[in-house]
Amino acid sequence: MQRILVSGGLGFIGSNLIKILLKKKYNVINIDKVGYSSNFYNTKDFSKNKNYKFIKCNLEDKKKLSKIISKYKPKGIFNLAAETHVDRSIDDPSPFIKSNIIGLFNLLEILRKYHKRNKKIKLIHISTDEVYGDVLKGRSKETNPYRPSSPYAASKASSDHLVGSYIRTYRIPAIITNCSNNYGPRQHPEKLIPKMIYNILNNKPLPIYGKGLNSREWIYVDDHCLALEKIYKKGKLGEFYNIGSNVNTNNISLIKRLLMLVRKKFKIGSNVKIKYVIDRPGHDLRYALNSNKLKKNLKWKTQISLNKGLIKTFEWYYINQKYYSNFSKKDIIKRLGQKK
Repeated sequence: MQRILVSGGLGFIGSNLIKILLKKKYNVINIDKVGYSSNFYNTKDFSKNKNYKFIKCNLEDKKKLSKIISKYKPKGIFNLAAETHVDRSIDDPSPFIKSNIIGLFNLLEILRKYHKRNKKIKLIHISTDEVYGDVLKGRSKETNPYRPSSPYAASKASSDHLVGSYIRTYRIPAIITNCSNNYGPRQHPEKLIPKMIYNILNNKPLPIYGKGLNSREWIYVDDHCLALEKIYKKGKLGEFYNIGSNVNTNNISLIKRLLMLVRKKFKIGSNVKIKYVIDRPGHDLRYALNSNKLKKNLKWKTQISLNKGLIKTFEWYYINQKYYSNFSKKDIIKRLGQKK
């Protein structure tokens, strides 16, 4: 049984990835600093699995991180430990620099020393489509230049370049992935879809930034996680892989679709209204990925359509309304990202 270390495994994508890795018979070590977006509710379904272990650890704590890697000797690491909310990065970029760049640097330094001793640990570094910046036409390929707009996107672009430099200079075995907007169960309610679901469940207005015309490529989280596992097994070391659904929709169309599906299937939300609010500073209009490299070379494709994924997502939050009680109402409804 192959042992894998997942950083940031109490978060949204990390916990969903662990769920899939355990199903595929991996042994998983989950390290997480237990920050504001970490949630033990995310791991309750597998927390007692004999092949799962949680250890509290911040990537900024290089000494503890090194001890964990030395003790458990994972064959692979999925790096999902990151600050991810654009609005928070606008209000205060410093946690993004510490977590997304300095924390990653510590991990890379540990892997460099392991590599020098001929002890190879494969790193899958998970990043975002936001590094490419606005894509008004076409779709970003792995060879496109980076043009990040927000402090969050800039911190992730920096992390990608840092990993790339360690691949080139020190020959560490690593792969970089850039994914489009994820949605699904276990996502912090500061993000668009779970925030909208919370408001629908509580009969509150649905706040849409600007005119709602910002377009994103939405992918169900399980599709992303299955791609990551396939890249770990079959991806070429040193390569970049885009992961996307190839389906774009703007925010207003997305929320209208969600409302329509919820009203039709769950018979709730009939009185909920959409409310347009002041736009985010520097809000990119469109992100779109070209994922043909992954589809062609590794024979991967998405399995969950947008409609099916939205229904599955709403259903999970509807059944698991206790999830929201893990956060303060202020954390859920407070508007962030208005500083200039």
